[in-house]
Amino acid sequence: MHRDPVCGAILDEKTAKFKMAYDGETYHFCSVTCKKRFKRQPMKFVK
Repeated sequence: MHRDPVCGAILDEKTAKFKMAYDGETYHFCSVTCKKRFKRQPMKFVK
């Protein structure tokens, strides 16, 4: 299970509809809104 880095929702990587690669990692999102927020400021959400 993965966690949406923006809102913290727990996601199944096999069924998550929204994902994005950043700095060699793949991040999964619960919605297009969370994906867009991450894309604007990825360093805010990457630990």
